[in-house]
Amino acid sequence: MNREELEKEILALAERHFESAEKPAFVPGKTYVPASGKVVGIEELRLLIGASLDLWLTAGRFTDRFEREFASWLGRKHALFCNSGSSANLLALTSLTSPLLGDRALVPGDEVITPACGFPTTVTPILQAGLIPVYVDIKRSNLNVDPELLEKALGPRTRAIMTAHTLGNPFELDAVLEIAKSRDMWLIEDNCDALGSLHGGKKTGTFGHLATFSFYPAHHMTTGEGGAVATDDPLLKRIVESLRDWGRDCHCPPGRDNTCGKRFDMSFGELPRGYDHKYVYAHLGYNLKSTDFSAAAGCAQLPKLDGFVARRKKNFRRLLEGLSPSKSCLDLPEATPGTEPSWFGFPVSVKENAGFSRRDITTWLESKGVGTRLLFGGNVTKQPAFAGTKHRIPGALTNTDWAMYSTFWIGLWPGLTDEMLDHSMDVINEFSKNKN
Repeated sequence: MNREELEKEILALAERHFESAEKPAFVPGKTYVPASGKVVGIEELRLLIGASLDLWLTAGRFTDRFEREFASWLGRKHALFCNSGSSANLLALTSLTSPLLGDRALVPGDEVITPACGFPTTVTPILQAGLIPVYVDIKRSNLNVDPELLEKALGPRTRAIMTAHTLGNPFELDAVLEIAKSRDMWLIEDNCDALGSLHGGKKTGTFGHLATFSFYPAHHMTTGEGGAVATDDPLLKRIVESLRDWGRDCHCPPGRDNTCGKRFDMSFGELPRGYDHKYVYAHLGYNLKSTDFSAAAGCAQLPKLDGFVARRKKNFRRLLEGLSPSKSCLDLPEATPGTEPSWFGFPVSVKENAGFSRRDITTWLESKGVGTRLLFGGNVTKQPAFAGTKHRIPGALTNTDWAMYSTFWIGLWPGLTDEMLDHSMDVINEFSKNKN
């Protein structure tokens, strides 16, 4: 039996093993309804086995393929795969401090505007780079940064904006882009929760100088652990790649040498002339690469992505209609005007006169088997990790604090059946009815 026949036999056995897995029936109140999760199948298993049979344990052919196909799907020139969405944020923000950017490089003490409400690793890279986060409030209507407050927050050293599309609902891109362009500021779109969302018919993650993505199992598609940075700027691409790959100046892919033909013929700083270019470092970098196993899973997931997005939109509509009986005590989500969100979760906020607290309803939901999540870090300035860090808050964070006390979200990911969604709605409506 040759290698090709052996591989076919291995795949056939793997498929039999996959199909033999039990698929338990959903029992309302007993089967837990997760707030997020992954949808994977035999296609992912086939490519993961293919990657393992290669025994190429780092980035390789699947990584090249995934970067190329993801960039094409997104509509950007470059996509760089890394080990997480948080690493993608670190790479994107840190790239703006590169000396290769000349006068446009951010330097310690420069300011980056960001909403106070969100996921901590949107903010953390700002501090790690020695920059100063300027925290602005959000709007209740879409839980995103308020552009009016953003403009008022501008100072003489404000050089960049880094903000996320909250739970897949795009922030007001036209207004934010206008502000950024008026001051020649950098814009980083944290698109980790918004893969497939549209603004004016164009995909989010294609508007900023840089955009970041997460492929953690909770997100729109998964590579297990994984993330990406996308850009159209070849210089930013080069910088992000360098930072991801130890800070090296060389751009040869793993397993290939001297693609430039000048490996031993260049001069760098005080190094001896002809010093091996593979060991010349242009940045204080990291190793944030992912593996070919993760990329292989991504190659199988990407053809399914449009279907995942469509299912999320369908599930959102079902929840929005089904929860209308609870509108007297709960604020239900609204899409930002001019957008089509690819919702990450279904956000709900307890009204001030509801007669119950968020803790009351989330405790009830969890007891009935419905998973809940808060709006990430709430007011991140109140998180222990951010205590004592240098920052600026130019105005009140009223809505941020409101969300910290009032907002939560439930799942609408593609793995949830109509029966699961109906159970989630029944439990919420029952609770709301009993409290009125």
